[in-house]
Amino acid sequence: MAKQVSPTRMELLRIKQKIKLAQKGHSLLKKKRDALMMRLFEIAKNMKEVRPQIQENIISGQESLIKAYAMAGPLEMKTIGDSAGAMPELNMTYESVGGVKLPKIELDSKNMGKIDYGVVMTSSSIDNSVDRFENIKKDLLSLIETEETIKRLASEIIKTKRRVNSLEHILIPELLKTQKDIKAKLEEAERENFFRLKIVKKKSEKKLKDINLKKNKPKE
Repeated sequence: MAKQVSPTRMELLRIKQKIKLAQKGHSLLKKKRDALMMRLFEIAKNMKEVRPQIQENIISGQESLIKAYAMAGPLEMKTIGDSAGAMPELNMTYESVGGVKLPKIELDSKNMGKIDYGVVMTSSSIDNSVDRFENIKKDLLSLIETEETIKRLASEIIKTKRRVNSLEHILIPELLKTQKDIKAKLEEAERENFFRLKIVKKKSEKKLKDINLKKNKPKE
């Protein structure tokens, strides 16, 4: 239920300012919603293309690993694995888009999974397998980053749409109705004052007329 307000010109001015502010906020929120949706569609389209590529790379990497294992044998593969570089660290940063913090994940590329060739010699099949899985690792991190970005964008879009709908279908209509009611009551009050003044004027004119008639009445 709409809040009862005093039908005064001061209140009417306050309601007009509220309407103006609400309409401006509604316009800005719609622009924000549209911009976020465009960004979401672009990212979703890219992810649609990335997923099949990752699956293809994983299959190709497994085939390459099997081939390398068959050629080198379990002992050499273990030695190669032990000589690989340490697990790289993740660097997490954020990009602000429409007030939404979108993650950016990067790997510390120093010696990332590289084999110490001073310790062990490897065949081209093993090198190829290592390179493939390094690329898969990067692709998976990119996919995680993309999925988290989509999740955050979708959540903010839902919140923004709710605020847009609330302004468009609840707050602004209520303010417009309140403005209309105040105007109607002020107009009614003006009409009442007009008729009251008219009646007072008629009474005054009649009283003045009676006084004049009494003054001008001839003495007997």
